[in-house]
Amino acid sequence: MTGLPAMHLFYMTLRQALLLNRQCCRQLSTSRTRAREVLPSKAPKSSPKNKHIRQNPVERQSDTPLRAAKLSEEWLNSQKNARELPPSIALKPSFNIKHIWQNPELYSRNCLERNYNSQSDTPFKIAQLHEQWLQSQKIARGLREKSNAIQTQLSHANTFSGRETGSHDLGEEEIERLSEEARKIKRELEPIGEREKCLLEETQRLAAELPNLTSDEKPRGELKIIGFINEPLNQPPSSSRDHVHIGTELDLLEFKKAATTSGWGWYFLKNEATLLEDALVGYAKQVAKEHGFTFVTPPSMVYSHIASACGFRPRDQSRQVYNIQQVEEDQGHDNPGLSLAGTAEIPFAGMEANQILDAADLPVKVVGSSRCYRAEAGARGQAGRGLYRVHEFTKVEMFAWTAPGAEMDVFNSILSVQKTILQKLGLRCRILEMPSHDLGASAYRKQDIEAYFPSRHGRNDGWGEVTSASICTDYQTRRLNTRVKNLAGSEKKTDFPSTVNGTAVAVPRVLAALLENGWDENGFVRIPEVLWPWMHGVRTIRKKH
Repeated sequence: MTGLPAMHLFYMTLRQALLLNRQCCRQLSTSRTRAREVLPSKAPKSSPKNKHIRQNPVERQSDTPLRAAKLSEEWLNSQKNARELPPSIALKPSFNIKHIWQNPELYSRNCLERNYNSQSDTPFKIAQLHEQWLQSQKIARGLREKSNAIQTQLSHANTFSGRETGSHDLGEEEIERLSEEARKIKRELEPIGEREKCLLEETQRLAAELPNLTSDEKPRGELKIIGFINEPLNQPPSSSRDHVHIGTELDLLEFKKAATTSGWGWYFLKNEATLLEDALVGYAKQVAKEHGFTFVTPPSMVYSHIASACGFRPRDQSRQVYNIQQVEEDQGHDNPGLSLAGTAEIPFAGMEANQILDAADLPVKVVGSSRCYRAEAGARGQAGRGLYRVHEFTKVEMFAWTAPGAEMDVFNSILSVQKTILQKLGLRCRILEMPSHDLGASAYRKQDIEAYFPSRHGRNDGWGEVTSASICTDYQTRRLNTRVKNLAGSEKKTDFPSTVNGTAVAVPRVLAALLENGWDENGFVRIPEVLWPWMHGVRTIRKKH
């Protein structure tokens, strides 16, 4: 470490940041060769060599820190310009950056297990950027200390203390030299401060791309069947008529006219089917209320950045969200985009954005029905026939905020609501612990319930998802700045609560399952008794004359 100024280390650590972006490397081709001699071309792994590089940057004579800061700023600006800036009213997230850069291998392995392969290097990039920021802080601190010493020397030049120490004997040339050096340090500090800001912004952007960590309860391979509701079938059903045929014959569903009106994937509910929709919503809300949930009716349109903060970030480029087109004069950084909510989970989570909850009020549990909109990327085909995969539907959603570590009580409460509803409806179901590669970005743990559809017996043995429940820990609250105060045993003034969500009933799929499982070969459909209070006296659905 002897023989070279400490500031020379700054250039070398900045050069590591350049290697994080290939485009920048191409733009800086003149310096690429020298960087390759010193730095690894890929994100650091857990090898002794790379560990030594991270802890002991190579010293060598190089450009000034001002030039190094300029080069790093070019790379950071290329990153910033390559992405769309968030709207000015977007919430400022609070990621646990320390935990990420301390455990990059954990987060990288988690990305691979969850099929987020393109993000598997992101934790190592965050660790590198953090080291760049620390080195920048160190250099800036050294420059400030030097500047303060110069300012002290100049201020003492004509004071009594200066006369005692001999500083008053400084000549005009020496004073001018010191003044110029102070101005030079100030010029060098300006880009360093700007670079630190860019480093933090890039770190935040990369952290936002990472999925939640995964529960140890999750199977890492295939899904795991953990239970059944009602008795599973031991043999194929005698009838495999699907809900499209039944609904058309009984004048309950209309798909062709909906295709003319809105396109394929849309539908009309008619006659008793509309009563069934109301009955399913009413019954689901009743059961949820019995389990302590409070009624809330959410909006169906949300800011796009709220949906992103909740974890609805598609892994690919397929269109999965309906975005609202803005007129040209409304487009811009200060006019955030709007999206149709794919689930009430999004507006529910946004309900407490930028709020501080009291621990004494937790858990806060809400339930509500809403219209949901999903573009449903991918080919439709026979598996998504009829009501099974549609673009708009009614759903009753449960959502809760809990104290950190208390998620399981609410999770079990949501599962109890789901099991009660499906059992009373008489549907045969199986309960699944979903594997890590099937988890969305926000889910820490997830269980699905699949109902049996006679018409789907040749596909997945007839099973089809009708509900899901997820623990999201603090993934959403950190991105929405939802906090909780007065937590027992916590030394922090505030912390981030956990969120839990689950489907009470998704109307189209449950309605389809009721039609197929309630079909009688004599030409009518039996309605479950628990829905009778909402059916206006209708007990069976028969063909119209």
